[in-house]
Order: sequence, then structure tokens, then C-alpha cells
Amino acid sequence: MSTVNPITQTATPQARPTVLSLAIKEKAALYAAYMPFLKHGGMFVPTQKPYKIGDEIYLILSLMDDPNKYPIAGKVAWITPAGANNNRAQGIGVHFPDDESGQRARQRIEEFLGAAMRSARATHTI
Repeated sequence: MSTVNPITQTATPQARPTVLSLAIKEKAALYAAYMPFLKHGGMFVPTQKPYKIGDEIYLILSLMDDPNKYPIAGKVAWITPAGANNNRAQGIGVHFPDDESGQRARQRIEEFLGAAMRSARATHTI
């Protein structure tokens, strides 16, 4: 997809989303990374690369012993900068889209977490 520059009337290509991969190996790590407070759910992805709120991200998510990979075309909804309070990991929160891929990932994550969803333990975000 491209947009037209109104001044020069030339098409400029849209930036392609960044592709990130996240492999969650254990339930505690999934709990710490999951962002249930986002409207459609989301995942915290540790990264040192700078992003802005709203940047498009293509996330390939692997969950523990699940053989499936979950491809998610989301957007940056959270940023934890380097040197954040309480020694929080630097990274971004990717908001899942309101589509089949986002719903599938959210449902699978919540199946894995079960009762742990109601825990008051700290996470990477809040």
C-alpha cells in the first residue's frame, strides 16, 4: 500500500512492519509478558530497538509446549524505556488486533494461564 504526497503527487511506500519473534518457555514468563488490560490482549516483547506508540509490529509468538506458532499483526501500545523504574526490562507491548489471529492467541494464552490470571504478582508492565 502506498500514500500520495499531496505536494509532489508522487506515491511513497508505506514502511513495512518490523518482524519480532518471541518464544515463551514457561508459565511464569507468560504471566509476566501477557497484557490482559489491553482491549484485545497483548504481549510484552523485550527489545532494545526504539519504537513509537502505534508502530506496526508483526509478532511471531511461540507458547511453551504448543507446537503452533501464532503470527500476530499488532501495534505498539506500551513502551518501557531503558533505565525504567524497578529495574523493569526494556521493551514494547504489542496490542493484539481484533481479528482471528489476535483472538486465537489471546484465547490460547488465557488457557495456559488459567487461575494465574487473577494473581497480583508483578509483570513486565504493571
